[in-house]
Amino acid sequence: MNINEKLKELGLSLPKATDPVGSYVATKISGNLLYISGQISINADGNLIKGKVGKDLNTDQAYKAAERCALSIISQAKKACADDLSKIKSCIKLTGFVNSTDEFIEQPKVINGASDLIKNIFGEIGTHTRAAVSTNSLPLGVAVEVDAIFEIK
Repeated sequence: MNINEKLKELGLSLPKATDPVGSYVATKISGNLLYISGQISINADGNLIKGKVGKDLNTDQAYKAAERCALSIISQAKKACADDLSKIKSCIKLTGFVNSTDEFIEQPKVINGASDLIKNIFGEIGTHTRAAVSTNSLPLGVAVEVDAIFEIK
């Protein structure tokens, strides 16, 4: 099954791969590695998923925000691969940032939202290394940001 069929099977649609709003690029290919800049939590309607996890959002809500980041990552990967996700050989690493209170300690459970989605869509090649980091603030007040490194063919 190809990735587009898997997305349909799971009832998922990719958001539009947006251009960056700062002094950086959304993706960069170096050799056979595809680097994807941090994708922030944006819901299906295009609205920012904002707030501090542990205060404004609970772990389950933040997990869903991380899933949205993963969908944006896949969208950026698709654009970088000339709309051909079969060029993805492996997901190497995700780094997830959680805008959380000092007391919140479930950052790994939040970033599981991105990890689980990547694994569910890509199967075995979606298995990756990862970091889940707490931060006191993220751009535009979003709850979650995730970046990625893929190996491409």
